[in-house]
Amino acid sequence: MRTALWTLGITCVALSVIFLASFLVYAHHIANITPSPDVTADGIVVLTGGRARVTGALELLEQKRARRLLISGVHPATTARQIVRRTASRQTLFACCVDLDRRAQDTIGNAAESAKWAKSHGFTSLIIVTSAYHMPRSILELRAEMPEMTFLPYPVIGADLHLRHWYANLGTTRLLLREYVKYIVAWLRLAMQPAAASSSAVASGVR
Repeated sequence: MRTALWTLGITCVALSVIFLASFLVYAHHIANITPSPDVTADGIVVLTGGRARVTGALELLEQKRARRLLISGVHPATTARQIVRRTASRQTLFACCVDLDRRAQDTIGNAAESAKWAKSHGFTSLIIVTSAYHMPRSILELRAEMPEMTFLPYPVIGADLHLRHWYANLGTTRLLLREYVKYIVAWLRLAMQPAAASSSAVASGVR
């Protein structure tokens, strides 16, 4: 019994150290991520969650960094005209080159709807616009839906976030820790999917 408890204690400590070390690597990456100033692709996908994200994506479209823009996760009651007013953009830009996805309700849905949109337009490269802390999980989910797609991250850093010195701000630290846990959960879910699919196929074959 004593040996089992000792082994359990050592295992818990080791796992805690691994988790802390990997979180520090993750936080350092987020704190130093910067958008490429000359990024270009076939299309742009922005995952809604703040005005800064949509404004940044529209600016890229205005600069002709891509041919079309998908705003994914738009509230069902929000109209294109309302987005134009909130972002001080041009209505003509929306008329020609902006599509709204109102079906996605989370990052998984964003990835699924973005995949449909990209396939319908024959795109092979996408600029992904979302918050810096949300970017790793977004790319993870998007790559699961579109493994052959080239993704070009364009992170948006909110003025209220203190990413450079995240460790000195409790709110930012909590945000990064919460997002890191979501990233790990998403990674584990996606890692287990092939195994689950394989098991189902074997079971079907047995029947």
